[in-house]
Amino acid sequence: MKRLYIDFDGVVLDTIPVLYAALEASGADTSEEKEVARFFSTYDFSMIVNDDNILNDSINCIHKLIDSKKFEVSFLTHINSFEEGLCKIKYLKSKFENNITIIITPKEISKTKMVHCEGAILVDDYSGNLTEWEEAGGIGVRFSKELESKGFLVVNRLDELLNMNFDEEGEVL
Repeated sequence: MKRLYIDFDGVVLDTIPVLYAALEASGADTSEEKEVARFFSTYDFSMIVNDDNILNDSINCIHKLIDSKKFEVSFLTHINSFEEGLCKIKYLKSKFENNITIIITPKEISKTKMVHCEGAILVDDYSGNLTEWEEAGGIGVRFSKELESKGFLVVNRLDELLNMNFDEEGEVL
């Protein structure tokens, strides 16, 4: 079984456009890093972490991945606040009961510092996370609605991973 880590925002739920629209509407000076961080740390994530934002049938796709027994599936997500983390955990537990591992990571810490990534797959929409992941010996798969690879393997539905066979170096066979 291959270890598979799935990012949350931009992969499971399409929260990013809604979140950035709220940031813009807040009047926060987006050129000021502290103001942006303050906005994210106080934002009510329960307004966007819900079924209205499911991305490309991701919940059903993840159930297929789990049922296939090809992958040991976990979630690995950056958070801006403790409340955001709780919101994501509640949501994922409601969809997957206690059969799933959820690793919440403060935004300032690389995902590669949270888990053993060598030989493991990370599906993420952010190329920066995938670059770090591959540099640490992992396999990066970019999630993109438009199938923009940016130099990585790319999927726009999570169940597409079922059609990929990986060798020890992470190359698709």
